[in-house]
Amino acid sequence: RASALAELAARGAELARRKITCVYGGSNVGLMGVLANAVLEAGGKVIGIIPEALQKKEIAHNGLSELHVVASMHERKALMAELSEGFVALPGFLVSLEEHCEVLHWAQLGFHKKPCGVLDIGGYYGHLNAFLDHAVSQGFIMPGHRTMLLSATSPSALLDQFDSYVAPVVSKWIEKPQTL
Repeated sequence: RASALAELAARGAELARRKITCVYGGSNVGLMGVLANAVLEAGGKVIGIIPEALQKKEIAHNGLSELHVVASMHERKALMAELSEGFVALPGFLVSLEEHCEVLHWAQLGFHKKPCGVLDIGGYYGHLNAFLDHAVSQGFIMPGHRTMLLSATSPSALLDQFDSYVAPVVSKWIEKPQTL
């Protein structure tokens, strides 16, 4: 956990240095709360988006550049996607993974061409990356779609990948099976 906190402080400073606005779920707790504070302390801009039902439960961060309170998680995700120029998953659990998989799926469908990446602090996302590579080898994910999820162990390396990201053009979803 100490290495994750140090990485978050570095990532927050890196976002502020690059003048990248941090858009996130609007909480004042957890790793994202730490990241939001690091961005703000480095002079950056942070926009939070939190559903009404979670505003008190998750302790909304009232010191942000902007805080949007929305009616539902669906509205939260839609506004986050609209305001963001790219998506990074930090180590986390179901909400982080679910939200990130959704925007990655939207990229696969061609709904956006924004970069999606994971910050692989301490190898946290190593198993996910291995699973996706396995899914490619088994024919369930096209190699071009696999390249849509970027991964790096440092904030600056991941942001460098974002700077040079070009969404792949994949002409087919899957190969048509010869026989069933």
